[in-house]
Amino acid sequence: MARISVDHLTFYYDGSFDNVFEDVSFSIDTNWKLGFIGRNGKGKTTFLNLLLGKYSYQGAITTSTMFDYFPYHITGSQMELPAAEFMEDLKPGCEPWRVICELDGLAESAEVLYRPYQTLSPGERTKVLLAILFSGDHEFLLIDEPTNHLDHEAREIVKEYLASKKGFILVSHDRDLLDACIDHCLVLNRKSIEVQNGNFSSWWENKKRKDQFVMAENEKHQKEIQKLKQAARRTSEWADKNERTKIGFDPIKEHDRFLDTRSYIGGKTKKMQSRVKQMEKRIGREIEEKEGLLQDIETPVDLKLIQLSHHKNTLVNIEDYRCQYADSDYPVFERLTFTINRGDRIALSGKNGCGKSTLLKMILQKNGTNDEKLDVLEEGVCEIASGLVISYLNQDAKGLKGSITSFCRERELDQSLFCAILRQLDFERVQFMKNIEDYSEGQKKKVLLAASLLTPAHLYIWDEPLNYIDVFSRMQIEKLLLEYQPTMLFVEHDVRFREKIATKTIELNDCKKREVC
Repeated sequence: MARISVDHLTFYYDGSFDNVFEDVSFSIDTNWKLGFIGRNGKGKTTFLNLLLGKYSYQGAITTSTMFDYFPYHITGSQMELPAAEFMEDLKPGCEPWRVICELDGLAESAEVLYRPYQTLSPGERTKVLLAILFSGDHEFLLIDEPTNHLDHEAREIVKEYLASKKGFILVSHDRDLLDACIDHCLVLNRKSIEVQNGNFSSWWENKKRKDQFVMAENEKHQKEIQKLKQAARRTSEWADKNERTKIGFDPIKEHDRFLDTRSYIGGKTKKMQSRVKQMEKRIGREIEEKEGLLQDIETPVDLKLIQLSHHKNTLVNIEDYRCQYADSDYPVFERLTFTINRGDRIALSGKNGCGKSTLLKMILQKNGTNDEKLDVLEEGVCEIASGLVISYLNQDAKGLKGSITSFCRERELDQSLFCAILRQLDFERVQFMKNIEDYSEGQKKKVLLAASLLTPAHLYIWDEPLNYIDVFSRMQIEKLLLEYQPTMLFVEHDVRFREKIATKTIELNDCKKREVC
């Protein structure tokens, strides 16, 4: 067991407009199962890279432990090889028997180590890399979003596996995973960093209570500021009125006043003006204290959605539908039957490779909004209502590049409204000056999400919308969908999100895993 101490850490990227970390200090134990929580773009992955020594920084990070990082970078040439042939390049000293033992804990056979890496499913790749990561000793492991793109079954296996381990930092926005796997939280707040005992839910409940207390204190401060402003205004008015009486007086009405009274009135006015200045200083201190209290409060802004109303009740009708790629021996899926009616929010569920994304793209293709022409053989019925407008959110944000201006011009979006949505999703204004390729993965996904929200539509088709999206933004999106209740067809492996949002779940079976489908 060792400690990792961070003292007065300050870091910024060359050419950046803002600091990622500024005068940050905290300490953690390498025996902990630590969940790393924070908004997109706040520096979670950056901090892991600082621990790995990839960047220079100001301040000090002190520890005697060694680090290893997930996911490993796999080169193009390694993709063509079995993992057994290059795993020692990823982790020097890695022993195959230990990796096989770890794979057993992940409910995976050793056979995956001897197949070309590029032929493995996303779940199999994740399990191989986690098995390699945990095959060593005496390292503190840095695990960055291990469940993105994994189906529900694979997520459950990874969750149980990580729950049995210790000595790691886990970066994840999956609330279910964090609750199951961690015993401490490292939280990047808006203006501070805190370390707290417990899992995500216990931290969240503590935060809500703390925020409620701070808001109550803020109300008290606001009332005190109002009283001080009123008192200052009255005193200032008295001082001005008193000052005007220095010169000139009616000897009949003011028979007790003499010329030398002027100096007395001046002194009295000076005291009143001094009181006004003291009150103004106190008001300033109160405002500064109030701002200090509120700096870490999360107050997500309510998002808005512009829906279109279609004249038909049934927007998509799928009946005994079968899809098979032309170069495949198996159908992707078959005997699929369901309808999408106005107000339905239908979740597609199933293992990776069972055809969820294929179905979404076929609906887009029939609607004339899919740029990618799929070479697919079809049987059965897949009907789309005429005049249907679809807003599509792709799961892949890797191709995004260029400025916000060029992105909006290309997609014919109102840039001011688009930036307003990004601000509501916690984008700092300084981010608008950067190119999209320099954003974090979560920020790139928010760009796609904002574009979909800004597109008026009859039907919203979202493919894994929450990958890389932070916890607070997930809650914003949940609230939006429950309030506006748009017609949706979506794929999402976040169990809590799916349970809250879906009105119906359609299970797709993987035909490749069976001799008869």
